[in-house]
Amino acid sequence: MSIRGFYILVISSIFLWSCTGTPGDDLKSTETLPHIKPDYTALTIPFNIAPLNFKVVDENEACVVKVVGADDQGFTVQSKNSIIQFPERKWKKLLSENKGKEISFQVFVKQSGKWLKLKSFSNQVSAQEIDPYLYYRLLYPGYESWTEISIVERSLDSFKEKVVIENNVVGQNCVNCHAFNNQNSDDFMFHMRGNLGGTYFADGDDLKKVNLKTPEMQNGATYPRWHPSGKFVAFSSNKVVQQFHSMDNKKIEVSDLNSSLVMYDVAKNEMMQVPVDPDKQFMDTYPEWSPDGRYLYFCRAKQIAEDYDYQDTKYNLCRAEFDPETRSFNAPELVFDAEAIGKSVSFPRISPKGDVLVFTLHDYGCFSIWHKEADLYSIDLADFQVTKCEGNSDFTESYHSWSTNSSWLVFSSKRDDGLTARPYISFVDENGNTSKPFILPQKDPEFYDEFIKTFNIPEFATADVHFKPGKLRSTANKQAVQASWATN
Repeated sequence: MSIRGFYILVISSIFLWSCTGTPGDDLKSTETLPHIKPDYTALTIPFNIAPLNFKVVDENEACVVKVVGADDQGFTVQSKNSIIQFPERKWKKLLSENKGKEISFQVFVKQSGKWLKLKSFSNQVSAQEIDPYLYYRLLYPGYESWTEISIVERSLDSFKEKVVIENNVVGQNCVNCHAFNNQNSDDFMFHMRGNLGGTYFADGDDLKKVNLKTPEMQNGATYPRWHPSGKFVAFSSNKVVQQFHSMDNKKIEVSDLNSSLVMYDVAKNEMMQVPVDPDKQFMDTYPEWSPDGRYLYFCRAKQIAEDYDYQDTKYNLCRAEFDPETRSFNAPELVFDAEAIGKSVSFPRISPKGDVLVFTLHDYGCFSIWHKEADLYSIDLADFQVTKCEGNSDFTESYHSWSTNSSWLVFSSKRDDGLTARPYISFVDENGNTSKPFILPQKDPEFYDEFIKTFNIPEFATADVHFKPGKLRSTANKQAVQASWATN
């Protein structure tokens, strides 16, 4: 930098400082909490989370935020446009030094030339770290278009984001239902629908395209869950119908006409029926393995008749014991009778510790993403006691996922506008209690005001999925490996 450029920079900095000013000793104080957006007050946050940048909504000509730790050491951020962006290096240092302690935020606003100190708020910094990555599918919130769909990787300790799968690379085929085995990218898969359709399995740089539907299957493989061993993947096999409302306050209902459970043996490239409904009396969907691999949990409803009313379809939570050596299942047992209370269950997800299962509870059906009343509930797997999770809203909560240490739960919520789903994160204590959730932080705190795509199926991950677009394109254009049907 030239000497002239250096002086311009210094003069500009002094001018900005003098215009903003800083609070002095004569400032006034109030017991009113600051109004900030997003709401990052009274939270429990991981020590390795990206800065919780926010906008000060209170009227101001300038604002100053001082954030300090338990030892009163910290740093200050000034702003003339109400946007508070914390320096990443200072933020990381502060959180690292305050694991298990509180950090407090002091907010000062300048109004009519005078400074006002608002009431301070605090956040608890958990010593339990969060997984380094979050994966989600970005798409428009309606049901009309799938021309722009991507599966994205977001670093949680920074604002770095990269597209892992972009459907424009593969002729705008629909990509969906991505799934990890225990948040490990060594076992990662997703479906693709369209002329390049198939199920894609990623293992490091290797990518394989498989056609899982065999002549013996009535429907294709849909919702996947990996067995902890990585040897099997359980799927529901669904015949889905969309119903459009003309007068209801919901635009669409997605429901099953029939569904069952199937399982894929990865090493043998074999599909097999999960024999929990030999008489075909039920519709079984949304499989979920226990962390020890001994149980397969799933949602079950009575098989509908031709003249059925979709609002009468209620799913209960069941499980069946599994022997991986013989690939055999015992008769299923009821875990939670949602139908008895006039409700329906979907998306069961068990913590990696194996002690708590969280599911979505709603009025009917199995596709809760279109249900405003859908809330998250937890069930203690020791005694099957059910509790409503803290932090539900008046809008849809769904698509939840656990961190590897069972301390964090991420879910999609439509609480902000009732239409677009955003990823929210909540701390889960040793008793299974959830804390106030917070939205995934962004570098620009006004990001969600302008971003119109919805975040679908957020999943924590411990490692980076790193195959390149060219690998996806070349694999997609190959003929799929055909799975066979197991004979025993």
